[in-house]
Amino acid sequence: MSPFWGHLAGVMIVLMMLSFIGIWIWAWRKYHKPAFDRMAQLPMQDEDLPTDGATGEKAR
Repeated sequence: MSPFWGHLAGVMIVLMMLSFIGIWIWAWRKYHKPAFDRMAQLPMQDEDLPTDGATGEKAR
């Protein structure tokens, strides 16, 4: 393996790491907290589906 490929792999790893850290910082900004809090409550706001009168099972 030539030194070029080693340098290229190193640069790619650094770029991926910086991208990951950038997305992580973006997601944890206070600006996004209200939206994430609303999304976190979505499963708790699930409405019951109507039931099938004969079997009592939920209709899908």
